Amino acid sequence: MATKVVDLVYWRDVGKTGLVFTGLVIGLVSLFQISAITVLSNLCLGIMCLTFPLRLYYKLLEMIRKNPEGVHPFQSYIGDDKSLTDEETVLVVEEVVLMIAFAITEIKRLLFIGSIKDSIKFLLLLYVLSYVGITTNGLTLVIAGVICVFSLPLFYKRMQGRIKRIGKVYNGLVRKMKNLFKRLYSQLRRPSPGAPPAPTSTLKHKQKSK
Repeated sequence: MATKVVDLVYWRDVGKTGLVFTGLVIGLVSLFQISAITVLSNLCLGIMCLTFPLRLYYKLLEMIRKNPEGVHPFQSYIGDDKSLTDEETVLVVEEVVLMIAFAITEIKRLLFIGSIKDSIKFLLLLYVLSYVGITTNGLTLVIAGVICVFSLPLFYKRMQGRIKRIGKVYNGLVRKMKNLFKRLYSQLRRPSPGAPPAPTSTLKHKQKSK
């Protein structure tokens, strides 16, 4: 399953990925105007408007003896068993439960200030999301997320060398800035030189004269 998702994201099968990407975007955009139930039912109706005539055509060929083997046009989809075994089901349920438990524990830790630094970051994130929610809605963010999922990995794969060079330049600049600030800080922390101490021979001479 994970391999198929990666193949879709990296456009290894352009036809299949284009179909999935277009369907997702059109379906999500349609939710702005009509309900999710209507979108889902119309999508299924559209698929059946294509599959049903093709199935009848193959059935007609079988009846006139031009398809004696009774080949089903969608046998690859029907025969491909995607059902989970008992062990796989238990593993999936355990992973889901662990993810939910981890999410609840992490949210409680952030809300009740388990770590001041992490809670401040969470507070800033919520503050930014409050403004994002004013300007847009969740469906727009989902559409933007789908577009990013299908575009950013491919963009990174094609521009990987240039991005790595830019990252090295950026890391070098940050390293130089850190070293500069460290040197400035060490110079500011260094104590200023005071007056030179008097020679011991002079002190002894003064004491004898007294």
